[in-house]
Amino acid sequence: MEKDLHLKLTIRLYTDDNQRCFGPGIATLLSRVREHHSLRSAAASMEMAYSKAWRIVRTAEEVFGCKLLSSTIGGQHGGGAVLTPQAERLLAAYESY
Repeated sequence: MEKDLHLKLTIRLYTDDNQRCFGPGIATLLSRVREHHSLRSAAASMEMAYSKAWRIVRTAEEVFGCKLLSSTIGGQHGGGAVLTPQAERLLAAYESY
């Protein structure tokens, strides 16, 4: 049985010391935060541990020198997260590239 093959290229950004800081994984995570308004829900939708999601976001924030998420702690209406304007620009640039 023959299968059709296709090429799939991905873009990943690395620091000078070869630390991965942005790529398809965090781009998907940020897109899902935008969709679900929650890092926990975004991580769960990717079958990713919440602690790993935070680690990925913190690493990118350190490298880019800006916050990517604006979070609110629970309460009467529950907590949540939204992308900062910097994260929106970063994600848009990554997606357009």
